[in-house]
Amino acid sequence: MPSQPRFPFSSEEERLRAFPVAQKKIFLAHAGVTSLPACAAEAMAAYVTQSSLDQQEFGGVLKEVAESRRDAATLIGADAGEISLLGPTSLGLSLFANGIDWKPGDEVVIYGEDYPANVYPWLNLRRQGVVIRYLQTESLGRITPECVESALTPATRLVALASGHFQTGWRIDIPTIGALLRKKDILFSLDAIQTLGAFPTPASEVDFLSADAHKWLLGPLAMGIVYVSKDRTELCRPTLLGSWNVKSPDFQAQTEIEFEEGGRRYEPGVLNIAGIYGMRAAINLIRETGLKTVSSLILERRDQLEKGLSSLGFEFLGPDFSEPLRSGILTTRHAGHDPAVLFKTLEQAGISASCRKTRNHGSWLRFSPHFYNTTSEIDRVLDVLSEAVKS
Repeated sequence: MPSQPRFPFSSEEERLRAFPVAQKKIFLAHAGVTSLPACAAEAMAAYVTQSSLDQQEFGGVLKEVAESRRDAATLIGADAGEISLLGPTSLGLSLFANGIDWKPGDEVVIYGEDYPANVYPWLNLRRQGVVIRYLQTESLGRITPECVESALTPATRLVALASGHFQTGWRIDIPTIGALLRKKDILFSLDAIQTLGAFPTPASEVDFLSADAHKWLLGPLAMGIVYVSKDRTELCRPTLLGSWNVKSPDFQAQTEIEFEEGGRRYEPGVLNIAGIYGMRAAINLIRETGLKTVSSLILERRDQLEKGLSSLGFEFLGPDFSEPLRSGILTTRHAGHDPAVLFKTLEQAGISASCRKTRNHGSWLRFSPHFYNTTSEIDRVLDVLSEAVKS
């Protein structure tokens, strides 16, 4: 039976036009690398075509860049001047780590089981005498305000966290942790890639934020949002310098370095303009749908899948459907069935998921549905896995 149309789509035909991947497969891997919605692909293609007819910085490009800053700022509740249009996520995190004037003995708190992009930039600071302290959690990925507070010492200068855990799907309580760190005058850096576009990710609660667009934001690779609070720009000195972020009147190099204002401060050279066009289209798709609606539909599909898999005897790594800080990630496996084999079975049935290994818990299937996925698509996944685990 065809899926029943529901808000935000007026029909199944409209859904398939908006998300062409759904014409050929059931795509449930948005925590990895997303398939592009039609609006993003079309915006990028139009730019590339125009670039073959003119120079790549033709008449509307700088206006598009300015409007993209504005739209990105609106998405996270920031000012346009606090937004740099850079990706990938690790670039922004490295700009934060390398741009601060550290003193020997300064302490940075990290979570060692985060995605490597949010670990290595901070570990590298040990060369400057910075002490790295690791968060200790009761379960993988579950970072509470209490466990953050227990890791703090008088020497703690910055806490670097991810907004959502890439393996288990636990989200953090950004406002509560932000308030805790502000009260103690401790900097807060956020790797926001696993929530941006799917759940509220308020920049006002952090000092630094970086997120590429290629996951839940439904945008292209190597394009993202970097946020530095206007109160922290003097604290975080740009470490990538060029003609775009250092004032160079008439393209003439000066004898002193004076940085441009606003988000340009961290953008050293030409930007990924095609990526900017695609990301802006994706941002506006999320905004037009409504982030509250997007979040609700993601959790509906995730919870539907969890309940169905539970009835088939699957186990789970991460929060269950009763936890308010669950995300769209559902990590699962079935005793006696190799997750890698089940992953191939899904692929053969036209279903995209992910197969991931954890340090201490073995291999798992990871599903990450988005708002455009349907109940009938989830039912199909359950049917395929039901047949697979019978054998």
